[in-house]
Amino acid sequence: MKNFLNFLKSKTFLIQLGLAVVAILVLVFISLQWLKSTTNHGEFVEVPDFSKMSVSEMRKAVEDAGLRYQVLDSSEYNPDYPRFSILDQNPPAGNKVKSNRKIYFTVNPSGYKKVSVPDIIQVTQRNAASMLRAVGLDVERVTYIDELGKDMVYNMKFKGKYLKPGDKLPKTSKIELICGNGTIPGSARVQAESN
Repeated sequence: MKNFLNFLKSKTFLIQLGLAVVAILVLVFISLQWLKSTTNHGEFVEVPDFSKMSVSEMRKAVEDAGLRYQVLDSSEYNPDYPRFSILDQNPPAGNKVKSNRKIYFTVNPSGYKKVSVPDIIQVTQRNAASMLRAVGLDVERVTYIDELGKDMVYNMKFKGKYLKPGDKLPKTSKIELICGNGTIPGSARVQAESN
C-alpha cells in the first residue's frame, strides 16, 4: 500500500495525469468546435408568415428562407381564406429555427366536402331541419303547397332543381323545403266528389 501511495506522489504519475487532463481538454475543445460548425450553432432563421399565401408563393418563400416544407392533408374548408392557400403552419410565424428546418403546412381545400342529403320526405319540417343540420346542410326557405300533411316535407330543391335523398351537396348548402299547408289538393277534391 505504501508503494501505491508513493506512486501517486511520484513525478511520473503527476506528469501522466497532467497530460491526460490536457488531452481531454483539447479533445473537448475540438469536439465543440466541430459541433458548432456542423450544427450552425447560434445561427437562426426567422419563420415567415405564410398564411393566405398560395402554394406556389409558399414554395418560393420557403426556398428563399432556406427552409424545407411538407404539405399536410387539408382540413375543413375555411371560406375566409382563398382556395388552395395556407391555413396553418408549424412552427408558427416569428419562431427562430435552424436553416433547412422542415415547416409543415395545412392547405385550404377547394371547397366544402360533399355530404349526402338525408331522406326527409314525409318527415315534419322541424325534424327535417334538424336532420339537415346534423349533416351540415341548412334550410334556405320553406315553400307551401296544397297537401293534407301540414308542415310535412313533400319535396326538396337546391338552386331550383329537385333533390332526391342520397344526392350529394357541398356542406353548408341551403335547401328549399316544399311542405304541405294542410289543405286538400284541388285534384283530390274533384276525384272525391266525382265518386
